[in-house]
Amino acid sequence: MSADDSKRSLGKNLLLAGLMVAAGLVVTGLSLAQIRAGNPQMAQATQPLQSTPGAETKPSAPAEPATTGARPAEIAPQPARPDAEAQKEGATPALPPAPAEKTAPPIQPK
Repeated sequence: MSADDSKRSLGKNLLLAGLMVAAGLVVTGLSLAQIRAGNPQMAQATQPLQSTPGAETKPSAPAEPATTGARPAEIAPQPARPDAEAQKEGATPALPPAPAEKTAPPIQPK
């Protein structure tokens, strides 16, 4: 490929790029003109809020419940796995035993 051919192809590429940019600007300008020529109001996604009849006399939010934030005293905390003595007395564990495939072998002392 000679120097003349590379200059000619560079010129063609630059001309094509310029034409594409100009076409994009023309399309953008036409689109903006069409938007301005149409309805000047923008579309609204939701309907505006309308007040219900008698809303001025009704409370806007429910009353806060009367809670102290303290834990109930009649329910004592219990462990998920009761010790062996408690199990003998009839206490049931809150969680089922782990499956055998998820239980690791005991660690051997060194």
